[in-house]
Amino acid sequence: MRKIALSVAALGLALTPLLFAAPAHAQATRTWVSGVGDDANPCSRTAPCKTYAGAISKTAGGGEINCLDPGGFGSVTITKSLSIVCDYTEGGVLANGVFGFNINAPAGSLITLKGQDVECVGTGTNGIQILGVGVTVHIHKVQIRNCRNSGGSNGNGILVAPSSGTAIVFVTDGYITGNGGTISNAGILMKPTGGASANVSVFRASLEANTNGIFMDGSGGAGPSNLVVRDSTISDNAFNGVSVSSTGGAFIATVTNSMVGLNAASGVSAGGVQATLRIGGNTIAGNVTGVNNVGATVQSFKNNMIAGNGSDGTPVNPVSSGGLILN
Repeated sequence: MRKIALSVAALGLALTPLLFAAPAHAQATRTWVSGVGDDANPCSRTAPCKTYAGAISKTAGGGEINCLDPGGFGSVTITKSLSIVCDYTEGGVLANGVFGFNINAPAGSLITLKGQDVECVGTGTNGIQILGVGVTVHIHKVQIRNCRNSGGSNGNGILVAPSSGTAIVFVTDGYITGNGGTISNAGILMKPTGGASANVSVFRASLEANTNGIFMDGSGGAGPSNLVVRDSTISDNAFNGVSVSSTGGAFIATVTNSMVGLNAASGVSAGGVQATLRIGGNTIAGNVTGVNNVGATVQSFKNNMIAGNGSDGTPVNPVSSGGLILN
């Protein structure tokens, strides 16, 4: 009996390290970051991490990272379903020479970014970049500024550039300003490649003083893609307010109930046989050209206010559906 007891005790001692080691590799559904945290911590409410990169490795897929207090939490690459939510304080990201958020997750992933403040100080590439396989991304109450890549070819507030599948992106209550390195960049640039598609919805956003406000660029071999903009302000951009260009995949942009003004080229512009632009309920004023059409389809719901541009660019063909003219 004594030998059996000793054997059981020895087995218990052997298993003890394994029992204590397992939780060290476990990932939490909710983790926390703080301006005074430490990435050596478990990222719990009482022992938060310092950076998003430190917290993401300890957060389970489909989980959430929250901010306890204001802080600069650094750039991060997201490779799984995840929410980074800072509802009651600022989640700061200083993207000096790099991206702010790099989203490159598997198909079917769902990512939410809320309450983030991305500052690129003129040298950052993209405030938020959505690459790889198409995923669904919610961007809510986010500020993105000065992502200009020092005049380089990258430099966008938000880059939506999937290489396969369909990226679905929702931008709500965003403030996107001062972004873009060249005429090919924008506050929001949609540029799928390799036959991939992008569907982007923009609601209650301000896109100001970028190179372009929003640019749908079909030059990368994109598949059919769609843009919907509503209740937004798109102004003072160095080139176009909203521009859609494609000779390949069908690109359709619908802009409604928005202020598009004071842009140095066109307020709204469409170019290429596969580009379609529909406008309704907008004020388009103070641009060099109000509405520009270069071999594309431009249609109006006939309730826009277009005036005070260097060239208004009207009249615009009415939108029709099944032979019924919508006025």
